[in-house]
Amino acid sequence: MLKVDLHCHSNVSDGVMTPQAVAAHARQGGVDVWALTDHDEVGGIADARAAAAEQGMRFVTGVEISITWASETVHIVGLQIDEQHPVLTAGLARIRSGRDHRAREIACQLAAAGIDGAYEGALKYVGNPDLMSRTHFARYLVEIGACANIAEVFRKYLSEGRPGYVPHAWGTLAETVGWIRAAGGVAVIAHPGRYRFSQLAQGQLFDEFRQLGGAAIEVVTGSHTPDQYPEYAQLANYYGFLASRGSDFHAPGESRVDFAALPPLPANVTPVWHDWF
Repeated sequence: MLKVDLHCHSNVSDGVMTPQAVAAHARQGGVDVWALTDHDEVGGIADARAAAAEQGMRFVTGVEISITWASETVHIVGLQIDEQHPVLTAGLARIRSGRDHRAREIACQLAAAGIDGAYEGALKYVGNPDLMSRTHFARYLVEIGACANIAEVFRKYLSEGRPGYVPHAWGTLAETVGWIRAAGGVAVIAHPGRYRFSQLAQGQLFDEFRQLGGAAIEVVTGSHTPDQYPEYAQLANYYGFLASRGSDFHAPGESRVDFAALPPLPANVTPVWHDWF
């Protein structure tokens, strides 16, 4: 059975390792088929593709795109994309353009909460200046001892209603699925169990996604708890979605599940890669 991981990050977005280092770490974790899915950015794909070949892994081009749906941020993964397609690259550039302004606003709010120098501190963790994210701020707050770990930072400072949370208007679901499909890709809802939607709202998201041409949801992911794996396998089948799998790896010791520890998809779903190889 192939070990497939279709969701992880490098320092081209909010991971800490280069694409080459992530590839080596994935291979060390037993991965046979690998996708790099940096946030709103495809700049690491060329290095990732070459590194995957060196490691003897099959490579899948990918990206994770932020959208706003029902006033919440949702992530859509695009797989098997043409990373140079002009419709996709223009859309990603538009999304990235607002990140620096948001980062400076986050720093101002943290300063008001008594944490100075957060912008400069977070910048130390940024590999790509266009992709400054809340995770970079979280790493800085852990460094200075404001919190014990990244999860605590998000709970205390960077989630909605907390000092340091700054909302951002991302792309729409229709736009994002359109960009992915224009680039020849497959659209996947990332870690659907992570969003704070009611059962009714989640069903509306799934229905709209399917109507727009979305094809899959993540079932086994490092952002789900083990009890959510069978739940989202059942939902994938109910809505007619293919199932995806990915660690959502960001850094050793930082992600909930590393490449080696992520279990396989349940046997009752159809993998998104079922006809790729």
